Amino acid sequence: MSTLQKFLTKKEYLRIKLVFTKTNHFEVKATLNGIKGNFILDTGASNSCVGFEAVEKFNLFTEDSDVKAAGAGATDMLTKVSQKNSIQIGKWSKKKISLVLFDLNHVNTALITHHAEPVDGIIGADILKKGKAVIDYEKKHLYLK
Repeated sequence: MSTLQKFLTKKEYLRIKLVFTKTNHFEVKATLNGIKGNFILDTGASNSCVGFEAVEKFNLFTEDSDVKAAGAGATDMLTKVSQKNSIQIGKWSKKKISLVLFDLNHVNTALITHHAEPVDGIIGADILKKGKAVIDYEKKHLYLK
């Protein structure tokens, strides 16, 4: 067992396996509102996001938002918000999670172009901060507390 793993296990962190993709992203399986999905882990994304096309899949209740999203080469994208969601990543879970919804087609088109699987959403800094995240890039693990 690695030193980092031992240290974090003693601190009651939970270890989650990450998958390194052809596009140099980490992907993680997560369960959102009881439904499994595939998400990119993005420390640079301030909010966790789900694509508009996944609203029904994850049983999301949405509200209009005045906030415009930007990222991955797109700007001024219309958004909605969904509050009071539950998420489980590995054995770690949280309730009352808010999500930003926007059109993820540009992200998934880029992934598919590079022979990677499309994703349902993005796990951003908001959730990573709530879980006091530590990423072991070498061993490809995410630790959440």
